[in-house]
Amino acid sequence: MAAQMIPVILAGGQGTRLWPLSRSARPKQFLALTGKLTPFQETLLRVADAARYAAPIVITNAEYRFLVGEQAEELGIKLAGVLLEPVARNTTAAIAAAAVFAEHLSGPDSVMHVLPSDHAVITDDNYWQSVDVAAAAAAAGRLVTFGIAPTGPETGYGYIEAGPARADGTSEVARFVEKPGYDKAVAMLAEGGFYWNSGMFMLGVGTFLTECKSLSPESFEAAEGAVDKARADLDFIRLDEQSFARAPNISVDYAIFERTKLISLIPVSFVWSDLGSWDAVWKVSVRDAGQNAVLGEATLSHTTNSLIVTEKAHVAIEGLDDIAVIATEDAVYVGKLSEAQKVGQMVRALRDKPETLAITEIHRTAYRPWGGYSSVVSGARFQVKRLFVKPGKRLSLQKHHHRAEHWIVVSGTAEVTIDGKVTMLSENESIYLPLGCVHRLANPGKILLELIEVQTGSYLGEDDIIRIEDEFGRA
Repeated sequence: MAAQMIPVILAGGQGTRLWPLSRSARPKQFLALTGKLTPFQETLLRVADAARYAAPIVITNAEYRFLVGEQAEELGIKLAGVLLEPVARNTTAAIAAAAVFAEHLSGPDSVMHVLPSDHAVITDDNYWQSVDVAAAAAAAGRLVTFGIAPTGPETGYGYIEAGPARADGTSEVARFVEKPGYDKAVAMLAEGGFYWNSGMFMLGVGTFLTECKSLSPESFEAAEGAVDKARADLDFIRLDEQSFARAPNISVDYAIFERTKLISLIPVSFVWSDLGSWDAVWKVSVRDAGQNAVLGEATLSHTTNSLIVTEKAHVAIEGLDDIAVIATEDAVYVGKLSEAQKVGQMVRALRDKPETLAITEIHRTAYRPWGGYSSVVSGARFQVKRLFVKPGKRLSLQKHHHRAEHWIVVSGTAEVTIDGKVTMLSENESIYLPLGCVHRLANPGKILLELIEVQTGSYLGEDDIIRIEDEFGRA
C-alpha cells in the first residue's frame, strides 16, 4: 500500500461478561487473560508495523486514560492521540470523533482501520491479505466490515449475510442479522453465506464522515463539535462534553452500515474471538490433555473441559466437567463453562443490590498512574492498605480533613514530605502523618516501593483527599 492506514482502537467498553475478573474500573481489554499481554496491548502490536500503519488513535473514557498510556508505554508504542469520551455514546459517536480527528491529522483521503481493543486475533498470512484488500477497497470509497467464517452456531454474535462478490475482492452485504437463537444459528450455517459480525472495519475517513453526516447527522455534528472544542490534558485529548453528549446512543451498524449503499463485506477465516465470555477465553487458551485451561495456581483431579482462573488463592477441583471457576481477591464465580453467557445475568442481579454493587465495579486492588493500593482490612474507624509505588513516581501533594495515617515501609525506599519537611525511609522504618498535614509520598529508587498504610479517623473515604499539586492533572 502506498499510504499508511490509521489504526483507530476502541477501548472504552466495560466487559462485565468476564466478571469477576473484569469490572468497570478495570475491564477485560486491560487484563492479561490468556498470556502476559493484555488484549489492548496485543491490539497495539497488531498495528505496530510502520510499513502499513501510522501511529494509532485510541478512544476511551477518562477512567481508563492512564491504563491506556501505561500499557502503550510498556510496549514502547507512540500514540497519535488518546481521545477521552466524556459520556458513553456507543460506537457511532466514538468512530465519528476518531474520523474527525484523523481528518485533521491526515486529511479526508486517509483510511482508518477500526479495531475493538478486547478481541483475540491470530495474524497469519490470511489476516494480512484481507487487511490489504479491505484497505484498497476503503481507499476506493467502500465502507468495509470484516466477517468471520463461523466455526459453530454461536448465539452470542451478530451475523452478516454475504451478497454477490465484487471485483475488488469484497462482497456486497445482503443483510445484517441480530444475535440469533440456537436453531436459527444452525439453520444459517446449514444455508451458508453467513459470517460473524466481528466489529472490525476499514473506512475511508472522508467517505465515512460523508455517510455519517447524511445518515446520522446528530452523530456527525456531535463528533465534529466535540473534536473542534476539545482540550488537551497532559497526553490526552478531552472531547467537549456538551457537544459529545448530543450524540445519539446508537451503534455504527444501526446508524450507518445497515443503511449505507457503500457497505462491503470481506469474508475471512483467520482465528478470531471477541473474548466475550469465559467459554470464549477457554477456546483461545492453552489447554492440557484433559482440555482444561488454567491461569494461576490450581490442582485438578479427574476434571475435564474446564477453565480455572485464580488471582491468589490456590484452587483445588475434584471430579468435575464443563466448569468455570474464576477466583479474585474478593469474589468467586462457579458455573457451567458451556453456559458462561449467563454471567451477565448474574452481574445485573448483583448490581441491583446495594450490598453487592461494589464488587461489580471496583477491584480490591485499585490501580493508579503512580502504582496502586489494595485494601487489607477495615473497621469503623480504621483501615489498613498495601500501597505500591513505581520507581520514579510520586503521589499528589495532598491533605485529609478526617484521618491520620501511619506508613511502614516493607520494601524499597520512600521519600516522605510532611508540611515541607522531607524524610527518607528504608525497609522496616515508619512515619506518622497527623490529621490535616500537607504530605506527599514518592519512590526515588529503582525498585518498587511497597508499604503498609494504617488510616485512623472519623471518615476514611477516598474522596477525603484535597490535592494541592498533582503531575497527573487531578488537582
